[in-house]
Amino acid sequence: LLCNTFHFQPSCNLSSKSNISSFNPRGPFSFRQQLQFPKTPVVKATGKKVELVYDPDGRINNLADEVDKQAPLSRLTLFSPCKVNVFLRITSKREDGYHDLASLFHVISLGDVIKFSLSPSKGIDRLSTNVSGVPLTEDNLIIKALNLYRKKTGTDNFFWIHLDKSVPTGAGLGGGSSNAATALWAANQFSGCLATEKELQEWSSEIGSDIPFFFSHGAAYCTGRGEIVQDIPSLVPLDKPMVLIKPPQACSTAEVYKCFQLDKTSQADPLTLLERISRNGISQDVCINDLEPPAFEVLPSLKRLKQRIAAAGRGQYDAVFMSGSGSTIVGIGSPDPPQFIYDEDEYHHVFVSEANFINREANQWYQQPGSSSTSCDSPAEFTRSIE
Repeated sequence: LLCNTFHFQPSCNLSSKSNISSFNPRGPFSFRQQLQFPKTPVVKATGKKVELVYDPDGRINNLADEVDKQAPLSRLTLFSPCKVNVFLRITSKREDGYHDLASLFHVISLGDVIKFSLSPSKGIDRLSTNVSGVPLTEDNLIIKALNLYRKKTGTDNFFWIHLDKSVPTGAGLGGGSSNAATALWAANQFSGCLATEKELQEWSSEIGSDIPFFFSHGAAYCTGRGEIVQDIPSLVPLDKPMVLIKPPQACSTAEVYKCFQLDKTSQADPLTLLERISRNGISQDVCINDLEPPAFEVLPSLKRLKQRIAAAGRGQYDAVFMSGSGSTIVGIGSPDPPQFIYDEDEYHHVFVSEANFINREANQWYQQPGSSSTSCDSPAEFTRSIE
C-alpha cells in the first residue's frame, strides 16, 4: 500500500513584503501568492490500482481557509502626520459663532505613530502615550473618533492604543486632529472597511473642524470652518525642505480668536493666492495668516521669534510664517534653523524639526518617510502572523 503524508509547519517568518514596519496583524492570507510548494502526490485507491494525483492547490486552499477562520486582524501601526497652513484667511463671522476661513492645508512629514491592538474587552478603550500632559480619557480625540465609528457602524471593537507622540501640542499643526483621523481609518480597517473614505471624512467633522482635511490626499483648499475640503494636486515640490520652530509656550486657539478683529485682516483673495502659488511657488507675500496678529498679542515673544527668524534667514528661507493659530513658526526653503536658536539660552528649550511636504496614495494611509504602505484593497500585501 502506497501512502503519502504532507507536513506543513507554518513559520512566523513566512510573510509577504511588509507594508509598515511594525504592522503585524493576523487575517486573510493568500498562500498561493506568497509561497511556492513542491508538488505533493495525493493517493487515490481505485479498485486494485493506486493512482497518484497531484493537487497541491486544493490542499493549500483548504489549509488557507482554516487559517483565515482563526486569524482576524488584531494589530495595526499607523503614521499620523501633522499639517501646515501655507496661507490662512479668515473671511467672515458666522451666525453659529465660528469663523469662515479659506486656507491651503498641506500634510508634512512630521508625525506621531499610533499602535492599535484589539482589546478583549467589549466596553472600554485603553490609551497610553510616551509624553505627559496628553489626556487619556474620552476627552482625547482618538477615543472620540473610536466612539464615533462605533456609533456610526454599530461595530463593537474596542482597542488598546499607544500614542508615540512627536508632534508638540498647542502648535497649530493639527496633531490631535490627525490622531483622530488616523483612529477612524484604523477602526475601519479592523472592521473590514465598512465605511468609505468619504463617509469617514463626513463623520469626522462632528468632532473637529480640521479632521476632515486628513482624508484628502495631502493638499487641500479648505473652507467653511475647515470641514469643507477640496482635494487639489500639490502646488509645491514634495522635496521642498522646511524647518519648524515652536517655543515651549502654546497658543490657546480660543484666546487667539478672542483677540481677533475681522476688520484688520488681509484683503487678499484666497483663490488668487492659490493661483499665485501654483504659478510661482511659495513666497513671503502669499504666506498670509490672519491669525498672526491676535496670536502675537496673546504671545508677544512669538512675534519677536518670527521677526528674528525672518531677519536671520534672509536668503535661506522662501517664506517665514505661523501655522494655524500658533505657536509654530515655519521656515520654507531650508531644514536648518538660524544659528541664534542654538547660541542663545532663551531658545534652548524650543522645539525644532525639519520636515517636507507629503501626500498619500489612494486607498492607503499616510506613510512615515522610509516605510511602505497599507491598503484596504490589497490584504495579501499585509505582513501576517500565522499560528
